[in-house]
Amino acid sequence: MHPMIVPADRLLRTVETIYEAAPDPLQWSRALAEVAGCFGDVGAILIWQKDDGSFGTIVSESLREAQRDYIEQGWSRRDIKAIRAGEKGYFFNGEPFADRDICSEDEIRGDPFYTEFMASHGLGWIGSVAVSPASNLGVALSVQRDARTKPQFSPAELEVLAMLGRHIERSLRLSIRLLDAQFASIGLGEALTRIGIGVFALDSLGRVVFANPAGQNSLGDALSLVDGRLQIRSLTARRKFDESITRMHDADVRALGFQPKPILVDCPGSDRRLVIYLLPITPPTNSVEHFLTHTRAIALVIEQKANEPADPATVRDVLGITLGEARVAALIGSGLAPRAAAEKLGIAEETARGVLKRVFAKLGVSRQSELAALLSKLVLR
Repeated sequence: MHPMIVPADRLLRTVETIYEAAPDPLQWSRALAEVAGCFGDVGAILIWQKDDGSFGTIVSESLREAQRDYIEQGWSRRDIKAIRAGEKGYFFNGEPFADRDICSEDEIRGDPFYTEFMASHGLGWIGSVAVSPASNLGVALSVQRDARTKPQFSPAELEVLAMLGRHIERSLRLSIRLLDAQFASIGLGEALTRIGIGVFALDSLGRVVFANPAGQNSLGDALSLVDGRLQIRSLTARRKFDESITRMHDADVRALGFQPKPILVDCPGSDRRLVIYLLPITPPTNSVEHFLTHTRAIALVIEQKANEPADPATVRDVLGITLGEARVAALIGSGLAPRAAAEKLGIAEETARGVLKRVFAKLGVSRQSELAALLSKLVLR
C-alpha cells in the first residue's frame, strides 16, 4: 500500500488487532482505536443497521461521549453525512469516501450536524467505507478527524482505509458466526464446533491444532490431513495455500496489504467446490485459555455447490469487484432477474441495474448469460 502514509509496523499491529476482535468482540473498541491511530485521528466508529430496523454503534474509547450524544440527543436522525452517503449508494457499493464525496460546500459550512454536533466534539472530517459482513446487516467504518487541525482525507489515505476495511469485514463475518453460536456463554472451543462452515486453527508451523465438525466433514479426496497439516490434492491450490501461509508470517508483506484470497479446490466426482480462506490471528491477551493460545491463523473452508448462488465475498475476491457489486452479480449470475435480485437485497431495481451495468463493464461481459458462464467457470466450477 503506502508505507509513507502509515508505517508498516503500525499497519501490521492494526490488522492483528482487527482479527483479535473476531473471537472476542469486546476488543472492537481497541481495534477501532488502532485504526484511527494509523491516521493520527480522533477515533473510529462502526455504524450498523439490521434489516429488522435495529441500529447501533461501536466506537473507540475516545468517542464515548460523542456516541452518547449522537443517540440520546437525536443526532442519529439528523446525520447529514449518513443521509447523503445512503442516497449516493456508498453504504452499498463498498467504495471509500470522504466528506467532499457526499456533502455540498453549503452543507459542510452550515448544516447543524457539522456546526453543532461535530464541532462540539472536536470532530469534522470523516473517512468511511462500507464493511457489511452479511446481506441482512449494513455496517460502515468511519474514522473521525478534527477539521480544525487537518484537511479532509486524501485519496491515498482512503486507499489505506479501504484495505483495513476489508480486514474488518472478514473479521466481522467470523465474529458474527461465533456470536450466533452463543460464543459468550458456551466458550470459544464449543462455539466453533457449531459453526456451519469448516474451521481449522493452525499454529505457527501450519499444523492443525483444532478442527470443528464441519471442517472434519470437509476432509476427503480434495482436502485431507497429512502429518497434522492440511493437504490439498490439487497441486495448484496446494501451492497457493502454502504461499499464503508463508506470506502471513512475513511482517512487511502482511502490513503493506496482505489480503486473504480465496483458494478454490474442486472436489473430484461431485458438484461441490471448496473455498478456503486463510486469516491471520494472534493469541488473545485475556484470560481465555482455549486452543487459540497457540493459533496463528484460521483456515475457513466453505462448501459451494453448483446449484447455489456463489458466495458474494468469494465473487468479490476472485473477480476484483466490490462487495456490493458481488452481491448483485452472484444473484443475477445464478439466474435471478434484476427485479428479483433487487427485492432480495432490499434495494431499488434501478440501483440493481446500475450496479449490474458496472459489473458488466468491469468484467467485459454484456449479457446475464455471459455473467453466469463466467461465475460458473471462475467461482463455481
